[in-house]
Amino acid sequence: MLAELPLITRAPRDLAGWAALFEHSRLPVLGETLESLRELAVNEDAVDARLLADAVVNDPLMTIKLLAHVAQLRRGREGSDTETVTEALVMLGVPPFFRAFQDEAELEVLLASQPQALDGFHRVLRRSRRAARFAMGFAVHRMDHDAAVIHEAALLHDFAELLLWQRAPALALAMEQRQQADPTLRSAAVQRELLNIELYALEHVLMLKWRLPALLVQITDEHAQHLTPQMRNVQLAIRVARHTALGWDNAALPDDVHDVAVLLNLSEDSALRLLHEIDAD
Repeated sequence: MLAELPLITRAPRDLAGWAALFEHSRLPVLGETLESLRELAVNEDAVDARLLADAVVNDPLMTIKLLAHVAQLRRGREGSDTETVTEALVMLGVPPFFRAFQDEAELEVLLASQPQALDGFHRVLRRSRRAARFAMGFAVHRMDHDAAVIHEAALLHDFAELLLWQRAPALALAMEQRQQADPTLRSAAVQRELLNIELYALEHVLMLKWRLPALLVQITDEHAQHLTPQMRNVQLAIRVARHTALGWDNAALPDDVHDVAVLLNLSEDSALRLLHEIDAD
């Protein structure tokens, strides 16, 4: 087991300071992911990339660890990125995967003494998973051949917030309390005040540092001058997931439904039905 990293109690001064605190190899993994991998490892010869992908694909931190590990192995080689979890597993191979990830820290164990941090982490995780489901549903409707990458982009959109709850729970809690006390405060403003950065910028820097697939980085670039349909797909999925986290009566939802209808070339009634169908799956 890797030694536990110290908690971050004081925000670094700048983005470079934050980025230096995180290495993909030291990220923890969800307990449910580790349990699934242990079960598969018992009969390793019967395991293929698809079975492994099923165990990995809904864990944002394990997804990052895998993509970054494969990118590190491929450094300097010609050829396209391994853009999806399944592609990365095919390239890596089953036995090398189990060897590379046999000593992972469990997220729930690391946060066992920090129940508020664990709750905060799981709230973000639930939102990320719902966003990924919406994104996949939209991509399938659009018949986008990069649907798997779009799913990953939505799943990983808030991974810096997950890292904050894991490594800097006091700062994450302070941010949450500030916004609960004043709902008009924008997230970016609170982040700049308490963290000296915006979490979006940290995500982007870490994705580049860890050499995550170029298409994945592109789709998640919120500050891109030109929005592609894939970017719009992910952004709308994230919006819907955020606005429906506590129910379907959020005042912003009608605008979301309108924009989803435009993206998918549907009526607004049909778009709303589709959202409910995706959420019920």
